Amino acid sequence: MMRAKNDLEIRKELWGQLPEGDLVHLFLLQNEILDVALSDYGARLVRLKAPDRQGGKEDVVLGFETVTDYVSDTAYMGATVGRFANRIAKGMFHLDGENYHLEIASGMKHALHGGREGFDRRVWRAQVIPNGVHMQLVSPDGDMGFPGKLNVGVFYLLLGSALHIVFEARTEKATVINLTNHAYFNLRGNDRDNILSHEIKIRAGGFTPIDEEAIPTGEIKSVVGTSFDLRRFTRIGERITAEDSQIQLGDGYNHNFVLRGQGIRGVAEVYEPVSGRTLSVATSQPGLQFYTGNALNRISGREGRLYGRHAGFCLETQHFPDSPNRPQFPSTVLRPGEQFSSTTIYRLGSR
Repeated sequence: MMRAKNDLEIRKELWGQLPEGDLVHLFLLQNEILDVALSDYGARLVRLKAPDRQGGKEDVVLGFETVTDYVSDTAYMGATVGRFANRIAKGMFHLDGENYHLEIASGMKHALHGGREGFDRRVWRAQVIPNGVHMQLVSPDGDMGFPGKLNVGVFYLLLGSALHIVFEARTEKATVINLTNHAYFNLRGNDRDNILSHEIKIRAGGFTPIDEEAIPTGEIKSVVGTSFDLRRFTRIGERITAEDSQIQLGDGYNHNFVLRGQGIRGVAEVYEPVSGRTLSVATSQPGLQFYTGNALNRISGREGRLYGRHAGFCLETQHFPDSPNRPQFPSTVLRPGEQFSSTTIYRLGSR
């Protein structure tokens, strides 16, 4: 056990073993406010216990009990996703005079979250550091079709009521990169009920519309007068079945919001009225994918619970989907000698 400077206790435990023989560990972080469990399998956020307005501490992220459950997971529960989070149309892009063809998961038309064996399916090298855990991975040149040997790291830091997630990466050849965490939140605690009564605010004046296959059209559209105007607190369920072509294409919210400002700034807030729990999100990234768990379909989760439609929501900080094919979007190109870096802060509270 290690006690960090902010009165944080960190423990490492053997959690299980993959069919290939790799050992998988849990890292348990606890301070006076939050309890966090991380795993080196997929550099995942496994549990996050936070107090409600009465001080009752319960889990506010969806997840599973065993490593075997995560190996079978297709919803990216709590995972670090990459080398490119979200979608790349037809699994193809052009860079520096070369065409690249990515490996696409069976039954899909487009590359999603790094391919069929993305970063969520790797065992990362992890070590305890002051205030958290540092996980590292080497992605070889050609991994899932992406160019360049990539050295990537994620820092999970527990500081008071906030979990900081910091991504860093360097490449030996020009490549594209987009890293995020894919946690599903439900602030009711212990994964109870759906998230439709949660209230959300996103500080974004625009979003990137999608086509019928969830690929951005290339347009940046104003949220004004649409179901995507979430600049004031809005109940998630209020517009999730609206007669809005974009809501219908996404089968709910599954869209990238174009965030205001630069640097690390507050971009979203969520309030759950029964428990009083709040979640605020700050990031250095230009985009935020708001996903309302539309495809969750009676997944067997922790403690025997079934995660159905809208059991959790994701707020994935990111660059825009399909950016390698959209020069008008912020660039996701990383070149030798440069360092990719992004910070996301999830802060829990109550009122």
